[in-house]
Amino acid sequence: MINRKKFIQLGGLGIGGLFVNKSLASAPITSTKSTVLKTDKVKFGVIADLHHDLMHDGARRAKLFIDAMKRENPDFIISLGDFCFPKAENKELMDIWSGFTGESHFVIGNHDTDGGFTKKQVTDFWNSPAPYYSFDKQGFHFVILDGNEKSQTRKIEGYPRSISQQQLEWLKKDIRGTKDKVIIFCHQGLDNDDGGLENGMAVRYLLEQLNSEAGFNKILLVLTGHHHLNYHNEINGIHYVQINSASYYWAGDTFESKAFDGEFYKKHNILRRTLVYQDPIWATVSIDHKKNIHIQGAETTMAGIPLSQVGIDIHKDVYPISSKIDNRHLRY
Repeated sequence: MINRKKFIQLGGLGIGGLFVNKSLASAPITSTKSTVLKTDKVKFGVIADLHHDLMHDGARRAKLFIDAMKRENPDFIISLGDFCFPKAENKELMDIWSGFTGESHFVIGNHDTDGGFTKKQVTDFWNSPAPYYSFDKQGFHFVILDGNEKSQTRKIEGYPRSISQQQLEWLKKDIRGTKDKVIIFCHQGLDNDDGGLENGMAVRYLLEQLNSEAGFNKILLVLTGHHHLNYHNEINGIHYVQINSASYYWAGDTFESKAFDGEFYKKHNILRRTLVYQDPIWATVSIDHKKNIHIQGAETTMAGIPLSQVGIDIHKDVYPISSKIDNRHLRY
């Protein structure tokens, strides 16, 4: 039986290793600050799990996102991982991404290094400073984490999905070093034990302790991808929001999709195991200094066959399968 990890590797550049360099952390990248008024807010566009190297129309999906961001003009845009392999053929995708001339950021996903690529190759290709780093914008402090490190305490099947002690020490120092409220990005869920961060509970506890130490809810929000789902949890005063994939839901090794014809699946065999979203989805997030978090999501349909007719338990991963990202108004 070919499992999901093997299938995705075969669908890309072949079977390769995952190289982890724990020395790749970056110091905070500090944006030029002006006086921040209480009414000021930060706005950013976020897209997750494009999986350009697997999708038949990844470039179209990326272009629709970028075109929307040009119209909305956020302070920055960010990909939450599983964006593309760092290979020459993907320069076209990066050119599309660069159509947004403002600030942009990337989170490394577990599949971005498939085919034997290193994290350094990925970050260089994306023009990203490091696998994990931080930056400031509009009176808020943003932290990008790398959830693809090997566990130091357990043997984990499949892809590495931990945050090392070294990165945790960096995170602690970084958050203590800012007076601004903090938003965190990570590919894998800190609040999802089904393939999420192996030490997610430990990371959450650290964030809670840092809030307690600060004497207020300094860490407001954690945004993640990876799970191709749509949900929100508030745990001890911190919001954890899952941003659904821009492209598809992985239905399993034995699932046989009938959404497209046989010729399509000859060219895109891995998509037979998925529920493809008809159009891409993404979110725009606005956070102000009056304790409001607004998430503007999007919704599409499943390509070819309605979800109600695909013969799958929509709660197989607990949170319901869907092709949407909910609108949310959260308070911190």
